[in-house]
Amino acid sequence: MRPLRPGHEPGTWRAPEALTKAGLLHALSPARIVDLPRPKYESGEQAGTRLRNGHAIRIFNLMLADAVLSALRREEFPIVVGGDCSILLGALAGVRRNTPVSLVHIDGHSDFRHPGNYDPSIMLGAVAGMDLALATGRGEKLLTEWPSVPAPLVPDEYVIQIGEREAREPDFAWPDVNDTAITRIDVFTARDSGGEAMLADTKEVLNRIDLPYWVHFDVDVLDQAVMPAVDSPGSPGIDPNDLSILLKGLLSSPRCLGLDITIFDPDLDPDGAYAQLLVSLLRDAVATT
Repeated sequence: MRPLRPGHEPGTWRAPEALTKAGLLHALSPARIVDLPRPKYESGEQAGTRLRNGHAIRIFNLMLADAVLSALRREEFPIVVGGDCSILLGALAGVRRNTPVSLVHIDGHSDFRHPGNYDPSIMLGAVAGMDLALATGRGEKLLTEWPSVPAPLVPDEYVIQIGEREAREPDFAWPDVNDTAITRIDVFTARDSGGEAMLADTKEVLNRIDLPYWVHFDVDVLDQAVMPAVDSPGSPGIDPNDLSILLKGLLSSPRCLGLDITIFDPDLDPDGAYAQLLVSLLRDAVATT
């Protein structure tokens, strides 16, 4: 993620600890807990990459891929708690060592920045805003090519993106996502249709793809009035009840392989109220898995 100001380190790395304090382990009753070491955050340029923290992100995601693959081989349901959206890459890399996969990308942003829609020579890339582009093979090989995994991690036609709130604006940052085979359900369509219809539309696409799938859940898909503890809050957002219906319906399927949760920033939640909200949402979502 980009620092919000000089010397700032985004606080999303503290999310696992904060959610645990808010009762996550009691809510999920995990079979096992795997803690991975936090990479050192550096905001400046690094040799050999135009991605902020690019080398550290790769090393971390290789460890994460091993952990996800191990869980799948034990026939467990991995839930990966971030951190920022870069963890999607390691989760998918682990899954792809085992099976082809489709992706349900639930996020208030498409996260589709790549060298085709910005100039890397002018600014460093923040992987937290590029995860979907990288997962579909766009960007530096450092984060698009993974050991023992065909590239891309997931083809465009196997992706459903739900919740983008900026695509209808004239200055939308990555309009080329509209020219891909990615299925898109923006936040306005999601709000108009409601949770049950959104779930039905998503399942229809998944049934057509006919593959196991992974679910990515960026909590900034919620409206900033509901979840302001993120780095890029915005409005509108998917209604919490509709989001609960969507997550429950997706996670209850035997074809769902796992879930990652990202972008919650405890630094913006001093009394823990938003952490408790997320724990409640996750408790309900995984109750049937």
